[in-house]
Amino acid sequence: MNKNENDNNPKDITESIKQMGIPNIPDFQNPIQFLTIIGEIEGHSLSPSDKKTTKYEHIIPLLIATVQDPKIKGIFIMLNTVGGDVEAGLALAEMIYSIDKPKVSLVLGGGHSIGVPLATAADYSFIVPTAAMTIHPIRTTGLVIGVPQTFRYFEKMQQRIINFILRTSNIDRKKLIQLMYSTDELANDIGTILIGKEAVDYGLIDEVGGFSYALKKLNSLIDDKYG
Repeated sequence: MNKNENDNNPKDITESIKQMGIPNIPDFQNPIQFLTIIGEIEGHSLSPSDKKTTKYEHIIPLLIATVQDPKIKGIFIMLNTVGGDVEAGLALAEMIYSIDKPKVSLVLGGGHSIGVPLATAADYSFIVPTAAMTIHPIRTTGLVIGVPQTFRYFEKMQQRIINFILRTSNIDRKKLIQLMYSTDELANDIGTILIGKEAVDYGLIDEVGGFSYALKKLNSLIDDKYG
């Protein structure tokens, strides 16, 4: 079996889809890397086996390979996530933002919690009319030591997220904080849910549109960069 036959082995492709939710795009000579971020963002601790997760230890090597592959000209990020581990999600967002190849994101079902900076990390962002994004302060589970140092840590962590969103979107700081700490939107929590065009109106997302619109925009950015 030659190298090309081995690269296109259906078993290998199926395993890639099962483990990471995407085929090995570079093998198909496609100039665009499609990246799906779904379910819960899994961090340093394993999520329960019955949950759909996106593992940062899978996504980061994929992004590194994308940067190093000269055939890949752009990245298309599709999101339907409930959020998850803040450190892992923010690390992924910073990684995406730092890549110098054209990037477009599309929020399909949800871009909640830490999914917000993941959506804004792209050069241009889209949201479908029925998709939702929840903006709220960070939370934690388990034992919390009730000392001033703990609260200062949470405050610094929250500021990291706020600063990233402000750096990568057009939302106003005052409005972002107001949405984040709203008390009349969620029944058992504080924060705000933005649906479709609302996210665009606040400057969080660039445009309302579906897959074809987002793909056309990415191809335009690729043409602008590479000619």
